[in-house]
Amino acid sequence: MLKIGVLGAGHLGKIHLRLLNQSQKYELVGFYDPNDENANKVASEFGYKKFNSIQELIAVVDVVDIVTPTLSHYDCAKEVIQAGKHVFLEKPISNTVAEAEEIISLAKKHNVQGQVGHVERFNPAFIATKNNIHNPMFIETHRLAEFNPRGTDVPVVLDLMIHDIDVILSVVKSKVKSINASGVSVISDTPDIANARIEFENGCVANLTSSRISLKNMRKTRFFQKDAYISVDFLDKMCEVVKMKDAPETPGDFDMVLQNAEGIKKQIYFENPNIEANNAILDELETFADAINNNTTPIVTLQDGTDALRIAYQIIDCFNE
Repeated sequence: MLKIGVLGAGHLGKIHLRLLNQSQKYELVGFYDPNDENANKVASEFGYKKFNSIQELIAVVDVVDIVTPTLSHYDCAKEVIQAGKHVFLEKPISNTVAEAEEIISLAKKHNVQGQVGHVERFNPAFIATKNNIHNPMFIETHRLAEFNPRGTDVPVVLDLMIHDIDVILSVVKSKVKSINASGVSVISDTPDIANARIEFENGCVANLTSSRISLKNMRKTRFFQKDAYISVDFLDKMCEVVKMKDAPETPGDFDMVLQNAEGIKKQIYFENPNIEANNAILDELETFADAINNNTTPIVTLQDGTDALRIAYQIIDCFNE
């Protein structure tokens, strides 16, 4: 079991602490939070060991899980990596692309593993369908959230849309050709609603919409590709796979058959991938333990986190233009 410590005991930090305490792959050593009042409350309420400094915690662990505000990710990660310890970073990887690239180079220099917490990659509905996603040519995402003051210190692109950017980059194996985007600030100083159109060199187009002032929550992505349509509901953890194949010469009574203008007949059929319930946050943390123990590439690499951040900032730059 790898010894792990957590930096940050806020809302998400407490979730990470609870799950790591249950994990069969980690031994939770303790946590550090600079807010003494919060740290004492978490320690007394849950019994986790409280450390008095980052340095004290780093010294006694193999891995550090950074769940602090994004502004502090770089400084924390730098200290962890220079001490030769593996690092898990909540998303976004850092506050700037330059910081993220420095984190990558430090990890290589000190020969440590790193993973970024893009948790939707571990969503059971996405896991169930991703093997069906081959060369999608149009992708549409909607990530809408009811208003929550927590998170409004950053643009909605870094808060919500970055999840979908990462998922899209994981399935589209092509470089980005162009980005167009618009954003509207309604209640915050930064955009609360954003739409982006990403065009890839292979012809794929992704249309992303994110809002944090919606009346209901929604997290849906649809993938369109040759002979298939795939829908993933990240919120309700449901999926739908609709495929087409050449129609049989004598279709059955219940077969759904379409005929195009050229007279070519296609049969529509539905696949229902098996969705296995999981805890996505625990899975992302435990697969990182596997990557460390087996010296394999983490599922969401530091480079993946940096690529998603770079696209996010290119979208934000469109707003400023």
